[in-house]
Amino acid sequence: MKKQLKAKLEERSEQFVQKRKIDDEKIIKKQKSLRKRKAEIVKVMATGRIISREQMDDQDLIYYNVHLKYFIHQGGHFYLEEEVEMRKASYFKGAIFEDVEVPVIYPEATEDRIIKKEHSKDHRASFYYDRLNAVRYAERWWNSYNPAYKKFDVDCTNYISQCLHAGGAPMRGYPNRSKGWWHQNRNWSYSWAVANSLKSHLQTSTAGLKAREVKDPMQLKLGDVICYDFQGDGRFDHNTIVTGKDAAGMPLVNAHTYNSRMRYWAYEDSSAYTPNIKYKMFTIIDDA
Repeated sequence: MKKQLKAKLEERSEQFVQKRKIDDEKIIKKQKSLRKRKAEIVKVMATGRIISREQMDDQDLIYYNVHLKYFIHQGGHFYLEEEVEMRKASYFKGAIFEDVEVPVIYPEATEDRIIKKEHSKDHRASFYYDRLNAVRYAERWWNSYNPAYKKFDVDCTNYISQCLHAGGAPMRGYPNRSKGWWHQNRNWSYSWAVANSLKSHLQTSTAGLKAREVKDPMQLKLGDVICYDFQGDGRFDHNTIVTGKDAAGMPLVNAHTYNSRMRYWAYEDSSAYTPNIKYKMFTIIDDA
């Protein structure tokens, strides 16, 4: 069974760089996105790790992670993009008959609140946003979890908040979960861990962690934040942090949930992507 899984990983790696007709929607999306950027995958490396196994009569279900590394060439430059897929392989009488990516289910966050613009007197001392430290933290923890914080099943916003705090963004609002942006005593504000709430906080905050919305992704700097509404229904599902730029000056981002590093910002190759996707892009404002 492990030999079959290894062979499947090798086949999947080859498909990303080959130009023959393929049926995997994600690979098709990634190749299309790369062509638009005048980039190409030179090499792909894939390693797998089995997470769990279920047995039902003659059928085995294997849940496993695939760590993909894409060596990308664009405009005379090379860079390494990484992501971790969660996949499910179904075996029947020892043979694979299905191998699919497990989609992320972004929850309807019942604890989310619409955050009205705050006119807070809770002003903190001026702070300098250390973008390099934020990126260092994003790189250190992109595919693991800092035990100092709670790990969420949908962990994207928690991870981005940790990166922002590592860059020096000050917490405020404790213990009111609907106020400010904070994590303390194994508790947290909605804006710390809920994607839509962080987006709302960045739009409205006038103290502590503040941001300015921009329309052009090329205006974003390292340590800035991009928010994603995959369905285009007004509720934002996902957040990423800018950790690099490609050869054209466009942002590359790190993220959690489906852990990724140096991924192209538009997420056109994501299984969550839809033609209705909307983005909000924020550059962090400090007091320097």
